[in-house]
Amino acid sequence: MSTPRLSVVIATWNRLQLLSELLDALNQQSLAADAFEVIVVDDGSKVPVAPELAKRRDRYTLRVLTQQNAGAAAARHAGVRDAKAPIVVITDDDMLVPPEFLAEHLKAHDAGYTLVLGHIDNEPGLDTKPLFERFHAEQLARFVARYSREPTKVRGVMVCTGNVSFRRDDYLRVGGFDRSLDRSEDRELGVRLQKAGARLFFAKDARTINRSDHLDTKVWMTRNFRYGIYDSRIHDKHPEVVDADPWHFFYLVNPVSRALLLLSASAPTAGKVLSRAAYAVAEKVDERRSLHPLLGRVAVAGATLSYGLEYFRGVREEAGSLPKTWLDLAKHTVAHVKRKVT
Repeated sequence: MSTPRLSVVIATWNRLQLLSELLDALNQQSLAADAFEVIVVDDGSKVPVAPELAKRRDRYTLRVLTQQNAGAAAARHAGVRDAKAPIVVITDDDMLVPPEFLAEHLKAHDAGYTLVLGHIDNEPGLDTKPLFERFHAEQLARFVARYSREPTKVRGVMVCTGNVSFRRDDYLRVGGFDRSLDRSEDRELGVRLQKAGARLFFAKDARTINRSDHLDTKVWMTRNFRYGIYDSRIHDKHPEVVDADPWHFFYLVNPVSRALLLLSASAPTAGKVLSRAAYAVAEKVDERRSLHPLLGRVAVAGATLSYGLEYFRGVREEAGSLPKTWLDLAKHTVAHVKRKVT
């Protein structure tokens, strides 16, 4: 049997239905069936997926690995280690993929790129999803709009396991995912791959369709808080990478919001109250968005503010004290100014 050119790695946890639909979509790939394999890693699902997947009759080779719950990073790492192909494609278990998905990733690698970020799109019916999902959709849309024009300008910190591919040897050489990171392990891997010389590219036509089933606002806010913590840890690992610093986001937001974000980092208890108030108001506004398109944009802006307030509460949590928080901001500000000057 010939060695496949691509290995698709999918970590899964309690999403058998969505996973099955993704596996069905992979049967429709324009790429020849012997050109790729699929590795599913079950990260301790309550109902193991292996018995159900054993009933499938796919046109590609499908292998299922099962482990006790250890997190997505550990699951994906196990999948990459088991991969037979020189190029690994990672996508999430809540995605769908069009027929050209794998062919577009392979096309970018054949052109000489070694770290390829794909296009994460949103499924129809986004208006029926929670407001925070529309906030994320807007962030993705801005990313796509910018890097469609400048596909070689993407950075390692932008890596997202919803849609990414890389050379397996490169992955193993840099040590793979940092399994100690509960969040942002994908962007930290991207930083290390870029530092190791990866050639980055945004492949707009390598699309996945995001079918997120997240519904709980409290869970979303907790995730935002934890992103602030783990992004801070990533910066500690890579202090020379300016855009890996969580304070990098501070200078990307509307200047009007910065005072509130700084308040959240300085007084996290107040920031928590503000983040929840901002989101509650945003939801009320969102309920009336049918009256005027502007209301929908205002609601998303409120969700964006809530995200930032939680994120910088997490940054403060990791800093441990107010003086350290202000010192970190001051250091980044100096680096930010130097970068703009040069």
